[in-house]
Amino acid sequence: MELKTLNYFLAVAREENMTRAAEQLHVTQPTLSKQLKALEEELGKKLFTRHSFSIQLTEEGILLGKRAEDLVKMADKITEEFHTLDDILGGDIYLGLAESYQIRHLAAVIRAMKTTYPALHYHITSGDTEQVTEKLDKGIIDFAVLAQEPDPARYHFLKFPEPDVWGLVMPAECPLAGKSAVTVDDLAGLPLFCSEQGWNHDIARWCGSRMDELQPEGSFRLSYNGSIFVREGLGYLLTFDHLIDTHPDSGLVFRPLNPKLETSIYLIWKKYQVFTPIAERMLEMVKDRFTV
Repeated sequence: MELKTLNYFLAVAREENMTRAAEQLHVTQPTLSKQLKALEEELGKKLFTRHSFSIQLTEEGILLGKRAEDLVKMADKITEEFHTLDDILGGDIYLGLAESYQIRHLAAVIRAMKTTYPALHYHITSGDTEQVTEKLDKGIIDFAVLAQEPDPARYHFLKFPEPDVWGLVMPAECPLAGKSAVTVDDLAGLPLFCSEQGWNHDIARWCGSRMDELQPEGSFRLSYNGSIFVREGLGYLLTFDHLIDTHPDSGLVFRPLNPKLETSIYLIWKKYQVFTPIAERMLEMVKDRFTV
């Protein structure tokens, strides 16, 4: 199976049309059809269902699409790394980030790097622990930021200088908005939104034996999306401070939990990982900033 063939497959999957994909790839339609047919024969599975004016992925095609995207990204990253091995002016850094106000410390490092390395380019994806560690393990990204203690057997890591603080985002007119902090008693019976990771780890740790008194209304990977549901009066959002706009005109307020609940944030990278010069330099600067 060649990378060129996988790129052909991904183009057809995106366009859902053989003619448009061939034009995008600058190949003839018969050539493209022949490559895809050979791929199906190699895998022994039908990857597309062909209609009059469109093409649709089969279940096997959807699975291949996920794997092919990872393989192509990894190949592109390897090529870029070798092209920038001697590039002292910059290069590419790939980051997978959890939602956190503490990302500002990492952004400050990158801002400082841009003055010395003007050709620096950084690529950021967001997600929870499962999503970003999967990309890290596959070699698609260089570093990940987790809102969860990492596995020391698999990763090197640095703790961010400050933790994130948990609280409740609610409509400004809500009776609880008049309180300076929110307790388990206040949350009991309310429809609550939270990330699945935060609910199962941090909130469960905070509530202890009273976890059964809380009512999960729904889960969100991104706090901003959860805040939209709060605005519509569908529930209350448990999240970190500073992630949601709660200025006076926003219609929302944030109140910290009582007792205080904090989550440490970590920058991690794989053990025995070989970095490009620019990624190595970023790690050195992060270590200087985080260990002061």
